[in-house]
Amino acid sequence: MRKAIILIALFAIGALSISAQSATPRVTKRQVQQQARIKEGAKSGELTPRETRKLERQQAKIALDKAKAKSDGVVTPAERRKLNREQNRASKRIYRGKHDAQVRK
Repeated sequence: MRKAIILIALFAIGALSISAQSATPRVTKRQVQQQARIKEGAKSGELTPRETRKLERQQAKIALDKAKAKSDGVVTPAERRKLNREQNRASKRIYRGKHDAQVRK
């Protein structure tokens, strides 16, 4: 009986960790898309090296916040809102950087 309880507990812990890994598919998809936009902007010269560094640093912070949100096994609605807000801000900065008058020399 005790072995069965331990086995069930281990299974539940494993299931939680798997669900936490895929708990943020939208965030992951947006991260990939934003990275592609930054890379394309840097390649085309629409983003200066300084703008690119700043945007990359911002993406790294979003990734860190995402990992922190997943660390306890549950991504709360408040954590999702925070990640979404950060990604909205990052998206606006990418757009502004790509469409301003600065160009790479």
